[in-house]
Amino acid sequence: MITHPNAKINLGLYITERRNDGYHNLETVFYPIPVKDLIEITTEESPVETDNRSLFQAPDYTLQTEGIVIDSEPEKNLVIKALRNIKQDFDIPRVKIRLEKNIPSGAGLGGGSSDAAFTLKMLNEMFGLGLDDDNLEQRASTLGADCPFFIRNTPVFASGIGNIFKPVDIDLKGWYFVLVKPDVFVSTKDAYAQITPQKPDICLSDVIHQQPEKWKTLLKNDFEPGIFGLHPIIGDIKQRLYEMGATYASMSGSGSSVFGIFREKPTVDTNIFGNAFCHTGQW
Repeated sequence: MITHPNAKINLGLYITERRNDGYHNLETVFYPIPVKDLIEITTEESPVETDNRSLFQAPDYTLQTEGIVIDSEPEKNLVIKALRNIKQDFDIPRVKIRLEKNIPSGAGLGGGSSDAAFTLKMLNEMFGLGLDDDNLEQRASTLGADCPFFIRNTPVFASGIGNIFKPVDIDLKGWYFVLVKPDVFVSTKDAYAQITPQKPDICLSDVIHQQPEKWKTLLKNDFEPGIFGLHPIIGDIKQRLYEMGATYASMSGSGSSVFGIFREKPTVDTNIFGNAFCHTGQW
C-alpha cells in the first residue's frame, strides 16, 4: 500500500498563555497543503541481508528512507513510533516501510506528524483493525500535539496546545502558493523564549473568515518578531513573497518555512531565495 502524507501550514498563530504544566495555550488554523512525502508499507516475512545504508532492519520491521536525509535513529522516527503504537494492541505481521521524505524537517510544516498519522491510517486499513477516526486521533495524540490533525486532514481551528480541534469553513481551492524553507534551523525553545503570551485584539476565528486580502494586516504569527530578529533571512523571504505579489505571506508554525498565497499564478525566480527549498503549487 502506498500513501502520500501531506504538509500543513498555520494560518495565524497566537500564543495566548503559559500553562502550569510548562506548555503554552495557542490559537491557530491548520490548513493542509499539497507538499507530500511518500510511504509504502508491505508485509515482509524476514529481514533481507543488505549493505544498503538507508535500510534499517529490526526484528519486526524494515525501514528504508529516501529523499531528504533523516538525522535520527529509526526508533525515534515518528513512523516507527506509530507502528509501535499499533503493535502494542494488535498482532500484525512484520512489515517493510519505505519512507520518501520531501517535506523539509524543522520547518513548521508537520511533516513528521503527518507521516505518523498516515502510518496509523495505513496499518488500520491494511490489516482490517476496525479503528475509527476518534480512536486513531487518540493514538496520534500520544505521538505529537499536531499529529491528530492529519487523521481527518481537513482545515481546523486548533486551541489548547494545538490538540483541540474545531472544523473551520475555509476553502483556498484555486489559489496558488509558494513555500520557501531556508537552510536555517529554528529551535522551538528559542522561539518560545521570545514570546510574551497574550490574548489577540481580534479573535482568530473572526479574522480567518474575512477575505484573504485583509489577512495581511489582521492575521498574525506571534513567533515572527522574535524569529525574524534571530534569523533575518526568514523575514527577508516573507518580504520577497509580498514583492512577488502575494496576497498574504507568513511564517508557518515556529519556522523556519515561509509561505505566500496568490490569487494568480506567480512567476517564481528561485534564484532570489538562494539555496533555500522552494516549492510552488495550487490547491
